[in-house]
Amino acid sequence: MAKTASDTKAKRSAKDAAGGQGEVKKSKAAARKAKGTGGKGGSGKKAAKAEMKAAAIAAAEKAARPDALGTVARTTAENPPQEEDLAVATVRKVAMEGAKTRSEHDLLGDGEVPADALWGIHTKRAVANFPITGVSVGHYPELVRALALVKQAAARSNHRLGYLPKGKAKIIEEACTLVATDPIYAESFVVDAIQGGAGTSTNMNANEVIANVGLKLMGKAPGDYAALHPNDDVNMAQSTNDAYPTALRLAVIFATQPLVKALDDLAYAFKSKAVEFADVLKMGRTQLQDAVPMTLGQEFDGFHATIKEDVARLTEIVGLFREVNLGATAIGTGINADPRYAALAVEELSRLSGQPMVLASNLIEATSDLGAFVLFSGVLKRVAVKLSKICNDLRLLSSGPRTGFGEIRLPAVQAGSSIMPGKVNPVIPEVVNQVAYMVIGHDLTVTLCAEGGQLQLNAFEPTIGYCVLSSLRMLTAAIDTLTKRCIDGIEADRERCRSLVQGSIGLVTALAPTLGYEASSRIARRALKENRAVADLVLEEGLLTEAQLNGLLELEAMTHPTRRQKAGTVV
Repeated sequence: MAKTASDTKAKRSAKDAAGGQGEVKKSKAAARKAKGTGGKGGSGKKAAKAEMKAAAIAAAEKAARPDALGTVARTTAENPPQEEDLAVATVRKVAMEGAKTRSEHDLLGDGEVPADALWGIHTKRAVANFPITGVSVGHYPELVRALALVKQAAARSNHRLGYLPKGKAKIIEEACTLVATDPIYAESFVVDAIQGGAGTSTNMNANEVIANVGLKLMGKAPGDYAALHPNDDVNMAQSTNDAYPTALRLAVIFATQPLVKALDDLAYAFKSKAVEFADVLKMGRTQLQDAVPMTLGQEFDGFHATIKEDVARLTEIVGLFREVNLGATAIGTGINADPRYAALAVEELSRLSGQPMVLASNLIEATSDLGAFVLFSGVLKRVAVKLSKICNDLRLLSSGPRTGFGEIRLPAVQAGSSIMPGKVNPVIPEVVNQVAYMVIGHDLTVTLCAEGGQLQLNAFEPTIGYCVLSSLRMLTAAIDTLTKRCIDGIEADRERCRSLVQGSIGLVTALAPTLGYEASSRIARRALKENRAVADLVLEEGLLTEAQLNGLLELEAMTHPTRRQKAGTVV
């Protein structure tokens, strides 16, 4: 009978557990020895206990340690330990000890790489050098896709120009298509998103993954670079300094599309509520004080309008990223590339991505300038600030339920307290506030990184990419959450809204064109001092008839501008 994966796993776990027990037995023997030589109690016992604990922990860690393929790492005679575990962006580890490896060579010498890994020696060194954020390049599928499309466009162009043989070009194209479309390959983009070297580590990671995917398509083993080389073939006519910035710009274009959709959906949700609440009279406020009457529908329609403005700005500004420096190579002079390559590569990239990309008019300027990122990040900050303000308003309007504004009810999505039964908090607006603060901070980081560039290159583009792509991802998720788990389910407390209007001295403003400023001020002072309704005082003083008063305090009259004579007739 064939062995199942679970059978194999169970036996493997038993074996590892047995190994761990063996380690513990050894430590116990050492403890007995220490006890015999350490005198009564004393340091011998302590040392033995410490040794036992360390051995137990080591055995447990060894049993649980995954190798590069997600299986349990084991040391055998055919598969001896190679070196320490390699941290991959601080979140997970590739177990080098006990893993089957292949040897690769780079500028610094030879090194061991897990045999089946799609990445190589350059990626391995980058992973060791930059355990910074715990967020790998593969965390951003738009960037992985964009990198693959840039490499694919380069391969097509180099083949059309006669520099890359047809067979290699075809394999690179097929590999790039797989990397661009199958999410599984993002797992091999393991370098940290924030890194030194202006993105060289990311570019090398992409070159190695595409080369090794290509080698597998050719029926060859990963690392057989004599057949297909990461630098000579996949990276032909490119530098990190043009391939990485081009991919990053394309990735931002890709990542902006879901954000625009999320904003459109949110704007539609606000508009729907504006229609639903069109007849709900409420009190408007300025500086948290009573102002003048309005409708809840007007308030939500304002939210709709401000979100639609941001959709327009994003759509406009993201167009700046269509200008790229692909073909500039190292500093913008195009060294090591055919003079025809740049225009051809951008043409191919446009065709592959479905985006109308254009070649920058000055490649030296385009290689060093990051002004587009500064401007775009500023628009993301604008979106974040406006969203956060709206969420502040929603939290205020829903405050209570008995002691706050209480004009609207947000959907209850979870219990609000571990100690106060029945409490429900505005958790969705709160999380959007926090995302907004992150985006605002990212914008400052982008500004400082762009300013910190020197001469022909800005080495801080990886951090700019991390900040912008993270902001795009977080904003999109936060807006989707706000729409679906909050805005769609908001209800108006119509009676509460009306009672607050009727009890507010702000009503007097609607009467001022008829009564005059002085008389209106006197009524307002009396209402506040005597805790009485404005309408009652107006009738008490005989300033208006009940019919006139009712006409002036009608919904339409109070919430839309009109011009009146003192007698109260509309001109």
